[in-house]
Amino acid sequence: MTTIRDNLQSVHARIVAACVAARRRPQDVALLAVSKTIGSEAVRAAFTAGQTAFGENYIQEGVEKMALLGQLPLQWHCIGPIQSNKTRLVAEHYDWAHTLDRLKTAQRLSQQRPANLPPLQVCIQVNVDGGATKAGVAPGAALELAREIVKLPRLKLRGLMTLPEPAPDFQSQKALHLRARALFDELRGAGLALDTLSMGMTTDLEAAIHAGSTLVRVGTAVFGVRAAR
Repeated sequence: MTTIRDNLQSVHARIVAACVAARRRPQDVALLAVSKTIGSEAVRAAFTAGQTAFGENYIQEGVEKMALLGQLPLQWHCIGPIQSNKTRLVAEHYDWAHTLDRLKTAQRLSQQRPANLPPLQVCIQVNVDGGATKAGVAPGAALELAREIVKLPRLKLRGLMTLPEPAPDFQSQKALHLRARALFDELRGAGLALDTLSMGMTTDLEAAIHAGSTLVRVGTAVFGVRAAR
């Protein structure tokens, strides 16, 4: 039976192999273990195996795990939608938020971030494939939103996050991720000090790394298939 430690080793091996193939340095791509619907003991096991950064889609569930694991030096990323009634939970408990796509949400997070905590690290979620029902700002509106977010005192804009529809093969996956990379480069060219491109999951992390991802969000390959919620 494979263990979480074995799974993490396999994922890191995939990241290294993809970086070598893309002629990139493996240390330039971080792994975010997506722990949504996963119990706190599995997160503890991943930490014991060396993983410290975890992503949660369900904000309240993540906060409950933080309370159970508060003695561990973990970094928590909110990677799910942030509704207005949940901004305070994110601002008070999380280290990162990846899914900003409205200025109002960013303003609330900045206002509610406690003064004793470092600024909340944030990414703008971009809808790179134009799906009408997908969250994320349109690429053409990302620069304007970014320029407003950097004015907010309790937020630190780090980069972009994408969650495109599944694509059937490596080249199709890479093409979608390259759209985000092009926008990332455009924003950096406009003077924004961005360093994070959060894209790629279990099924497409190789394509994302080839396109320039600096952080891959992997759940199933680390923790196994999740139970239905």
